[in-house]
Amino acid sequence: MSMIEIGGVPVGPDHQPFIIAEMSGNHNGDLERAKDIVRAVAESGAQALKLQTYTADTMTLDVDLPAFRLPSEHKLWADARLYDLYAEAHTPWEWHEPIFDLATSLGMVAFSSAFDQTAIDFLEKLNVPAYKVASNEIGDLPLVRGMAATGKPIIISTGSATLTDIDAAVRAARSTGNEQIIVLSCTASYPAPVEQSNLRSIPVLRDAFGLQIGLSDHTMGIGAAVAAVALGATVIEKHVTLSRADGGVDSAFSLEPHELAALVENTKVAQLALGEPVIGPKEAEQNVLRFRRSLYVTQDVKAGDPITPENVRSVRPAGGLLPDAFAQVEGRPFRVDAQAGTPLTWDLL
Repeated sequence: MSMIEIGGVPVGPDHQPFIIAEMSGNHNGDLERAKDIVRAVAESGAQALKLQTYTADTMTLDVDLPAFRLPSEHKLWADARLYDLYAEAHTPWEWHEPIFDLATSLGMVAFSSAFDQTAIDFLEKLNVPAYKVASNEIGDLPLVRGMAATGKPIIISTGSATLTDIDAAVRAARSTGNEQIIVLSCTASYPAPVEQSNLRSIPVLRDAFGLQIGLSDHTMGIGAAVAAVALGATVIEKHVTLSRADGGVDSAFSLEPHELAALVENTKVAQLALGEPVIGPKEAEQNVLRFRRSLYVTQDVKAGDPITPENVRSVRPAGGLLPDAFAQVEGRPFRVDAQAGTPLTWDLL
């Protein structure tokens, strides 16, 4: 599992988690709001900003048939017509360049999810450094191959996908000669129930494909994302908004700027805390070792006095025999005089 660079930022298990802030439709149709989100993301410390590149016409058909509506029990978009939802949520293509330019000027990586070949062609003109495959596009293998064929890193989200689906998408990407592939564990529910995150699948996917694994997280808060890093995730993607109270298509499950900043900091701590699979005293514990308990003389004794619980016992610091040695030395005479505070060693017996 090799390190991958995305826009010059190293991504891998030896680096801090790569945090992708997904704007999606949280701009609410306002370019200035979109730019404000970019600035807030930059202030949070997240390394990347991501858009979604589609139009209602590239996503679906402008028809009103049952198959083209969301179910009435959907938590956020009940009975919404797909065409109307995508028309509301899309990011106008003419906004991409100013948004990307602003993000780049603020030190971030900026890229997008492409939803058809025209989006890939458009994004190539903007020289994006990576591509994202959305969960529902994982089965569109020509689209996966199209993104991978650019030779740029490709991040594949796996919401609702089976292992067979994931394997097919990874094989499609690799068929182009591209090995810069990251797979994201994902629960494609909005918001997602945290108990259905199944984060234990992260090391399973890593071992199955020999690739970096991340998390595209739609749960509320940051707990699942931090836990994912502890299980080996190298990439975390979360939707962001300026304020959930402002509304918007994805606002209900998006992070606000202060929460995004907390995500950046806490995932960084989680990655650092992983350390190495080594058992034993750490470098930071060296001064602690000398304060382990050992056997010490607790009152002045003379040569010939027997060792008793009254004149020898286990105390801090180290320096004397181990506490368990008392059973071996109890009753034995001191060979020399010893003062209280003298560590009990074999040469005193």
